[in-house]
Amino acid sequence: MTMMDFFRKSEGVWFTQRTVHNFDTAAADESGESNVIVDVLSTDDPRILDVCQQQNVDPALVSGGCSFMWQDNLDDTVPNENYAAILVDVPNPSNPRTGKFLRNRGYVEGIPVIGIYHFADDGVLTIETEYETNQGQERCWFINDHFRVRVMTVQMINGVKQMAYCSERRCISHSALEEMLEHNRLRFSGVGVLSP
Repeated sequence: MTMMDFFRKSEGVWFTQRTVHNFDTAAADESGESNVIVDVLSTDDPRILDVCQQQNVDPALVSGGCSFMWQDNLDDTVPNENYAAILVDVPNPSNPRTGKFLRNRGYVEGIPVIGIYHFADDGVLTIETEYETNQGQERCWFINDHFRVRVMTVQMINGVKQMAYCSERRCISHSALEEMLEHNRLRFSGVGVLSP
């Protein structure tokens, strides 16, 4: 799998259940439920070009990217741009299962960052990101096309600060749900209903 394969497989809306363990007792509990909205971006998308310019990277090295947005799962308003990030894939030309990605806003610290990634033979994605005062590691894998798992750790010089586990399942779009309903209507249209 390449990063663009991963982005395409992730496109859509995901319902996320998150459990967070903070080892700093003063930190607020960040466990909860939310939606993650993923859109794949082409190499000529202005947001990708902005991130490349911001981080002084030649856009010719980029294979594409994606937009991640988070929102409360019961919120039906437009997602808040403060809870969004643009990821840009810069694959290793000799091994596209490895590379770097540029991010306009980091997960741990809200600053532009560059992460290093690789895919294992079993498809597990590992991302390592160095921040100014923290180091983040994230692993993500698909159980099937509609369910995936993410595990994250945040580490400081004096040890692990936070660990998080997310289980995510794909939300079915209204159009896909209508297609499924119509398919079942057609399947059962010729079948008589048994009376009690």
